[in-house]
Amino acid sequence: MYLLSVCVISFYFLLSFSVVFFITGLYFIVNDLVVFIEWEVLSLNSSSIVMTVLLDWMSLTFMSFVLFISSMVIYYSDDYMHGDENLNRFIILVLMFVLSMVFLIISPNLISILLGWDGLGLVSYCLVIYYQNVKSYNAGMITALTNRVGDVALLLSIAWMLNYGSWNYIYYLEFMKGDFQMTVIAWLVVLAAMTKSAQIPFSSWLPAAMAAPTPVSALVHSSTLVTAGVYLLIRFNALFVNTYLSKLLLLFSVLTMFMAGLGANYEYDLKKIIALSTLSQLGLMMSILSMGYYDLAFFHLLTHALFKALLFMCAGSIIHNMKNTQDIRCMGGLVMMMPLTCTCFNIANLALCGMPFLAGFYSKDLILEIVSLSHVNLLIYFLYFLSTGLTVCYSMRLTYYSLTGMFNFSSLSSISDCYWVMLKGMLGLLFLAIMGGSMLSWLIIPTPEMVCLPPLMKLMALIVSLMGGLLGYEIFQFKISWDNKVLINYDLTNFLGNMWYMPTISTSYLNYGSLKLGYGIIKIVDQGWNEYFGAQSIYQFSSNFSKINTFLQFNNFKIYLIMFIFWIMLLLVLMLL
Repeated sequence: MYLLSVCVISFYFLLSFSVVFFITGLYFIVNDLVVFIEWEVLSLNSSSIVMTVLLDWMSLTFMSFVLFISSMVIYYSDDYMHGDENLNRFIILVLMFVLSMVFLIISPNLISILLGWDGLGLVSYCLVIYYQNVKSYNAGMITALTNRVGDVALLLSIAWMLNYGSWNYIYYLEFMKGDFQMTVIAWLVVLAAMTKSAQIPFSSWLPAAMAAPTPVSALVHSSTLVTAGVYLLIRFNALFVNTYLSKLLLLFSVLTMFMAGLGANYEYDLKKIIALSTLSQLGLMMSILSMGYYDLAFFHLLTHALFKALLFMCAGSIIHNMKNTQDIRCMGGLVMMMPLTCTCFNIANLALCGMPFLAGFYSKDLILEIVSLSHVNLLIYFLYFLSTGLTVCYSMRLTYYSLTGMFNFSSLSSISDCYWVMLKGMLGLLFLAIMGGSMLSWLIIPTPEMVCLPPLMKLMALIVSLMGGLLGYEIFQFKISWDNKVLINYDLTNFLGNMWYMPTISTSYLNYGSLKLGYGIIKIVDQGWNEYFGAQSIYQFSSNFSKINTFLQFNNFKIYLIMFIFWIMLLLVLMLL
């Protein structure tokens, strides 16, 4: 009963704070307010340690959404992690995770951003290795090592900002725009954001992080860890927009979106399919952000958080019922046995596809129309819409394999919507997955604006979505023949389904190679030449000198006589010269 009370208390605590932050955010939007708080923690002579907090409509709204999703996930975890003896520890880890994210959101200072950033990295490692087995440890290690690259970039940007005399970056973004030092900081911040938001070539850790419990996946992949990079770039957008860096980021993010959409069509693990869809949506956010539309990126960030958390929670419920089986080929016909869960799952899936008047439609359709309106080349335009089609394609494939057809698991099974606490957590998010997009569109874009396009380009998003859905249904309807075709083109399938060999490259070459290089440097420098000419050499010299000194200090008359004769002879030689 004590563990249950921890979940319930955490749920009410986070939910109440979420409501307070949302109402405050509405007040800030209406009155166009920004509050900058400086708290002097310690003052010693002329030095002072100051904690700064930035509260505007963006930080308050984002905090509200993070806390709301966290409250639903913790409530859901009470049922999902019911048999776990360490549920108390799990809830505390999740709360630490949320606290780190909140710390990152409200920080206008690079030092405090680093504290939140590293807090996310450390707690995510603890959560990924929560189920203690070799696979989890490997996944945790690749997550931690990949994110360390971004942490180092952030540390270097802190060092570079010493040139300005303060780490409050918001003071310098506009008027130091073309400065060389700010350009270097922009490159470092973008590198940090690319590692945290898993853009190419740092994408391999995101599907690997699925080793964590499903409630953690719902939290990590919706509103916290992976969105930290996007949020950081939203804050720093003035630095890199309309530069070569933004063009490079656009290319990498669009390729990430395409690669993830293609890979999800070859994946059979339920959680990894949803993880790859997160990667695809992160590519969409990053790409529109690199084109300068930071408010649209933030809009999609919020709507995506709502339906992606719901999608993971439904997947967790299905996995729970399927006795921890995650292979979609073992599912089928679940809509007959779990109608409520499948309804939530389908609504979240349709929101992901951008079905009109669900949450994803308002942001995704607007982004695609803005891309049609912008000056982008044919390759970027083609990849944008192809990736949108692939999203609907793998969503239709997921629905076909898991929800329809015949049940392909053990005939002795008791699958039903019996986990009421989990269902309540899902239904809490269901309302916002339906209404959240329209609500946010009125808040973020209060002035009506019209995107004027030719009819074909205006309908392009809908046409591509319908074509992707039809293609997905037609191809994956023939399971046996399609699997045979896959086996014939094994190399191509292996390449596309394995994220273009990125996990192999980053694990075998980058991480293993860097660790091997570090081991070699330690052996050659620290424990080699440095030791030989440094500590060991000094020790030998000191040891020999002390032996001579000790020998001379023995009270032996012969020694003193020899030394006396030596000095007399030296004096005579000097006098003769």
